[in-house]
Amino acid sequence: MLTIHTADVLTPGGGSPSLPGGAVLVEGRQITAVALYDDLVAAHPSARVRRWPGVLTPGLVEPHGPELLERAYHPDPREDLGDEPLTGEALSALTMTDARWGASARRGVQRLLAKGTVAVVGPLRRPTVIDAVHRSGLAIEPGPTESLLLPGADATFAVFDATECVATVIRGRLLHRRR
Repeated sequence: MLTIHTADVLTPGGGSPSLPGGAVLVEGRQITAVALYDDLVAAHPSARVRRWPGVLTPGLVEPHGPELLERAYHPDPREDLGDEPLTGEALSALTMTDARWGASARRGVQRLLAKGTVAVVGPLRRPTVIDAVHRSGLAIEPGPTESLLLPGADATFAVFDATECVATVIRGRLLHRRR
């Protein structure tokens, strides 16, 4: 299925100039075209359209993957542990099983997706955490990387309205959408 994602401004990355009224055409997992929205709609009138406010740009790469996902516990809302990740003594006071690490990582990944993150820098060592990251669609990178919005590239990007993430798309899948 063809989908056109458009926002007020498209910033393709790599030092390329921003494109007001720009859009990406996504087919499956890949970007097949980057152009003005009006041009893409004229060329592909049957494509589904997703309009977003703000800036469509390559997603964020979180440089602190192990710290956020393997050295912090993201509490379940049903637990009486608060809303913020636990570290240090608070984390040491918990009994952490593999299942609990996996559940924490899934909640941590959801927080990252809601911030426009599309990859984390590793290495990650806990198998349950690695599994949670892979299942979510996030990539694990060996170091900081820069992705570009170009034809042939993975359809991986985020949309920001002011400082808030509106949507996160990874390999063509809409994984976060602001409500």
